[in-house]
Amino acid sequence: MILYSTQKSSPNVSFEEAIFRGLPPDNGLYMPTEIKRLPDSFFDTIQHLSLVEIAEAVCNNLLGDDLSEAEIASIITSSMNFEAPLFSLEPGVEILELFHGPSMAFKDFGARFMAAVMSHYLVKHQREIRILVATSGDTGGAVAQGFFNTPGISVTILYPSGKVSDIQEMQLTTLGGNVEALEIEGTFDDCQRLVKEAFLDADLRAKFNLASANSINIARLIPQSFYYFAAYAEAKRKGLSDPLVFSVPSGNFGNLSAGLMAYQMGLPVQAFVAACNANHPVPDYLASGNYHPKPSVETISNAMDVGAPSNFIRMRLLAGEEIEQVRKIVKGYDSSDEKTKEIMLDVYQRTAYVMCPHTAVAYDGFTQYAAEYSGDYYGVLLSTAHYAKFLPTVEETLGTKVEVPARLAELLDKQKKSIPMGTDFAGFKKYLLL
Repeated sequence: MILYSTQKSSPNVSFEEAIFRGLPPDNGLYMPTEIKRLPDSFFDTIQHLSLVEIAEAVCNNLLGDDLSEAEIASIITSSMNFEAPLFSLEPGVEILELFHGPSMAFKDFGARFMAAVMSHYLVKHQREIRILVATSGDTGGAVAQGFFNTPGISVTILYPSGKVSDIQEMQLTTLGGNVEALEIEGTFDDCQRLVKEAFLDADLRAKFNLASANSINIARLIPQSFYYFAAYAEAKRKGLSDPLVFSVPSGNFGNLSAGLMAYQMGLPVQAFVAACNANHPVPDYLASGNYHPKPSVETISNAMDVGAPSNFIRMRLLAGEEIEQVRKIVKGYDSSDEKTKEIMLDVYQRTAYVMCPHTAVAYDGFTQYAAEYSGDYYGVLLSTAHYAKFLPTVEETLGTKVEVPARLAELLDKQKKSIPMGTDFAGFKKYLLL
């Protein structure tokens, strides 16, 4: 795979260089120069394939020039050791549960794959790296789990103080070892800005081999495409013959970009719904044709509290670049906290299914799409995290206690270890250089 910078003023690079560099020198994002379509035979028989087999086929299609089939099989087998089941909620609505991995969030797919790929290259070349990652919630826990005790890798996670749930915070602050957490007195956008500035700083690059585990890294997007294919395979196994509409709770837009990457590889999709909370620059862009990122605001679906999504340019390029083309495949809707709570309670009372706030935003996005577009299709809502990670909001909204998985409940008894820090880059840089 050869990759170019979206700013188009940096040299093209190999997949290996792209994943370790994270960002191009010109502050763009890496994108494949070519995304090959999978053969029709793959889609004709996909219902007979497991998630691991689907992931291997997609990886061979994308990375066959970079890694051997045996290397890809080893990476996939070690990282994709959990499932992404499709749960039938009600007629016409399926939920793609992406929270069955170690950190119980969809970020496990990207983090574990990325750790396995990086480890492969680091062992091969006997190198060490330092990972910098900003999180609005689930990325931090997934990266902490995925990279914990991985030889040759140290991890620094930046998260906004008071703006992640208790369980999310404990997931990224209690491991220790090669994982450290910086508690930033600001927003996710501040955390993301600090990471981006670090990658462009000559002093830091001279001292460290820096890499990113955010969705700005192309190695995060590739494995997130796997579960879109897996959902299609499960839909075929269930006998669902109508087109699929994926409703994606969206913040930094890596998840939806991964879906569009699957679409570029031939996945049959009627539409992608960009389901947003009160941070909705992309739905605004789709409505007006003008993109205006804004400072993020705090909501109960905190992992989506992103006012300036890094992957906007990837989403636009993968959807066709021009606004008319983007609108054909991506539909944008937003939800308030009040509407999110109404949906969580209504779904629970009708079906006994417990949704996290992000899943409820996806439900509302699909409902708005269905009110606007008639026809026969199935909605696939991406459930990006286990509801227990947002326990106070869920229990208050539903008016009842809910079951908490043991591996999440035990986190609350551990000791938090984080380093408070401001939002100025000079202070962050000074800390890293110590």
